[in-house]
Amino acid sequence: MNCHLKSRLQAAAILIGLLSPLMMLDAQEGARGGGGVSPKNVPAPTSPVTGNPTAGKQLYYSFGCYACHGYNGETGARAFVGRWGNLATEQSFITFLRGRANIAPIPPSTSMPNFSESSMSDKQAKDIYAYIRTFKSTAPDLKDASALNAILEAARQEKK
Repeated sequence: MNCHLKSRLQAAAILIGLLSPLMMLDAQEGARGGGGVSPKNVPAPTSPVTGNPTAGKQLYYSFGCYACHGYNGETGARAFVGRWGNLATEQSFITFLRGRANIAPIPPSTSMPNFSESSMSDKQAKDIYAYIRTFKSTAPDLKDASALNAILEAARQEKK
């Protein structure tokens, strides 16, 4: 294999490795009805919050939310930072939790546990919501991803 072709294949493999997780998240979100919206296109909610984020942090861990949503809401199997969906308002979050417990199940069905008011009080739900609202995206803008930009530039140079 000539050196030029080998370097192009390596650059392509690296690019695919870097972009695959983003494409998978987009595909998963599209399958859940989010339309494949990328995180930077969906700003964090700005609706009022009445819960206590400090209490919410402990509840987030004790109810096991981190197991699917990660420690910061942007990792794990069901990341939501940038795809706020049912987290747009405190009330929509509580309605989602209660609807899943009281209407068996509301479409689309997910693997998220049911949380009736007897298993999680409204105060606890508001505290968890307040903690969730402290989450911010740590993903850099693509313009700031120097390794990715170097790969793309190298691919453009080799194409010429």
